[in-house]
Amino acid sequence: MNILHVSAVKNWGGGEGQLESLCLELKKHYPGINSTILCVKNGLFHKKLSNSNLNFYTAPLKINLDIRFSLKIVQICKNHNIDIIHIHDPSAIALAIIADKFYNLPPFIFSKKTSFPIKKKKLTLYKYNYTKIRKLICVSNETKKVAAESIFDKDKLITVYDGTSLEDKSSITPFLIKEKYNLDSSTKVIGIIGNHIRAKHYETLIQVVDIIINQKNRKDFFFVQIGNFTDRTENLIKSIDSLNLQKHIILTGFLPTASNFIPQFDVLLLTSQSEGLPLVIYEGFYHKTPVISTDVGGISEVITDNINGLLAPKHDYLTLAEKIIYLFDNPDLKEKFTQLSYEKLINDYTTTKMTKNTVEIYKSIL
Repeated sequence: MNILHVSAVKNWGGGEGQLESLCLELKKHYPGINSTILCVKNGLFHKKLSNSNLNFYTAPLKINLDIRFSLKIVQICKNHNIDIIHIHDPSAIALAIIADKFYNLPPFIFSKKTSFPIKKKKLTLYKYNYTKIRKLICVSNETKKVAAESIFDKDKLITVYDGTSLEDKSSITPFLIKEKYNLDSSTKVIGIIGNHIRAKHYETLIQVVDIIINQKNRKDFFFVQIGNFTDRTENLIKSIDSLNLQKHIILTGFLPTASNFIPQFDVLLLTSQSEGLPLVIYEGFYHKTPVISTDVGGISEVITDNINGLLAPKHDYLTLAEKIIYLFDNPDLKEKFTQLSYEKLINDYTTTKMTKNTVEIYKSIL
């Protein structure tokens, strides 16, 4: 079986990490399945793959519908006798469809990682309902529910939860947070991982920090946010400065192997306004770091409030701040949350299980 995985994303995020994990798992445990990745030339994913032993190609993507990228899909399909094209982001669907107009491509699978609704525009509906797409793999039941509103053939929709590898975990980091930022040993480190994109809504994060530091006068908390800067970063920095929070929150920018820092967090915090089901939660589960999050997308499918973590409505910075303080005022909850979450991870959310379920979909199509 020859699978072509197509990614038209220029940055590096959870989706690209999951694609890499899937291919590594296939390579290790499914020798009869040959995986080839096509990614954007000189993008962050290209750089990451350059340090791996995975088989990959690159193509330029200067505009959204760069014909060179589509022609590369055709070339790979011809040269490698591709059986299935597994598409990993919405931009890549259009590029694969264009390629299919040049050459009769094999069937498609699309992995939908977000809970964003599919717009009801004619071309968008055509793209997501393209006849070559045999299955839409949804990252959560909530994502499946949202997608069902725009997918004509509901039988194409299937939920496969992402997973995390249990074999490649590390806590090695280029620096220790408390040493680098001269923090007292008693300071509580609240960690946030994610790129500066609209879905993560770091405006809520800054409001949480303002409540805890300025209004509740809890100077024993320090917030570390790790992720790629974008055009949203400047306004975030301005907000931090205007609230005099510079000593209490740091935006580090991109750091390689960001999840390795999670053992140094006292809490892993998510302030998203939209998600599919972020992989960083599974990393928190593995490292036995309690998770506090907004209740969006499929997050409540893996975290039950006050059972194995804490949840708050999106944009509700007051409740998030209260939940953070509540956790530290009730230290016995940490062991309860983290043990239950770790057990859920081992049973349900590993790359081994995710890959097995994905392979079953491949087989069903062929």
